[in-house]
Amino acid sequence: MTDVDGTAVDAAGNPARADEKLSLTPSRQFGSWLRDMDVSLGFSTYQAGKMFLIGRRDDGRLSVFERTFNRCMGMWADGQTIWLSSLYQLWRFENILPAGQSHQGYDRVYVPQVGYTTGDIDTHDIAVTAEGKVNFISTLFGCIAEPSERHSFRPIWKPPFLSKLAAEDRCHLNGLAMRDGAPGFVTAVSRSDVADGWRDRRVDGGVVVDVVSNEIVAEGLSMPHSPRWHNGKLWLSNAGTGEFGFIDMDKGRFEPVAFCPGFLRGLTMVGDYAVLGLSKPRENKTFSGLPLDERLRGADAEPRCAIYVIDLRTGDIVHWLRIDGVVEELYDVTLMPGVQRPMAIGFVSDEIRRILTVDDADWTG
Repeated sequence: MTDVDGTAVDAAGNPARADEKLSLTPSRQFGSWLRDMDVSLGFSTYQAGKMFLIGRRDDGRLSVFERTFNRCMGMWADGQTIWLSSLYQLWRFENILPAGQSHQGYDRVYVPQVGYTTGDIDTHDIAVTAEGKVNFISTLFGCIAEPSERHSFRPIWKPPFLSKLAAEDRCHLNGLAMRDGAPGFVTAVSRSDVADGWRDRRVDGGVVVDVVSNEIVAEGLSMPHSPRWHNGKLWLSNAGTGEFGFIDMDKGRFEPVAFCPGFLRGLTMVGDYAVLGLSKPRENKTFSGLPLDERLRGADAEPRCAIYVIDLRTGDIVHWLRIDGVVEELYDVTLMPGVQRPMAIGFVSDEIRRILTVDDADWTG
């Protein structure tokens, strides 16, 4: 783990030993940026099966809190709620602390209150509509879905190029961008309509689809991920090239803003900044042979696992959080506005048995 000044620390904030299995090293002003923006950071890693919550202590050091969830991927948060997908479940966490109160120095305590058992449908991006409904991407079935009270999920949209709803991961639909409080755009690695066909189109088969019109608004992308609508533009990561940028809707093409030394996945926006997740590409067929390989060689750079903060006005990488050790891949990144130091309750310790709250606002007895 790391101290805000860049010194490696463990989860308790103490200096880390040289043999620590995980270290988080921020740029010098990363913690100050969190303070100035009045946000905390969350990210998921399915490779290590962890959800991390990054905040700041009163003394200026980073606060690092983690919980274990098998293959956790999609993550959405605001100041009160966190949604998180795991291997076969979808969880909703709620903050139980009243405003202005703290628990052991934390100003948010997120408790898992609702869990949907979806089965292993490979849930990727998660978002919440203006009406408060949770939507998510089932990559296995290639659709946008919502929870069902009786079934694994309820499909609400699929791309027009898929001929049927099938558990075959045909196009590797992965990203969901909300616009005006409703699903607006999705990303897919290909338009393949055969089982596992996307793997043959990784280099330049990626597309962005308008959910409302069913039209393809951009194509020729390399494993696009994490579309987000912000300040009137559709931003995303062209992961196979290591580029972050936006879609020029008039020209129907991707306009790069910044190159990052890693496989890009996970994106959230605040003000004039984008917060991205970088992963080290796995040494297998899925991640090998992408344009990113040549870009890294040309930049004389090694791939990183990290969180980058990019200034949208200049394309400069202004802050970062390097992640070294057992965590090499990230999936999602989210921000919690108005939160200084968050924590969450898990299922392994007895703590979840002792956290008791009562909804007595209407109690008259």
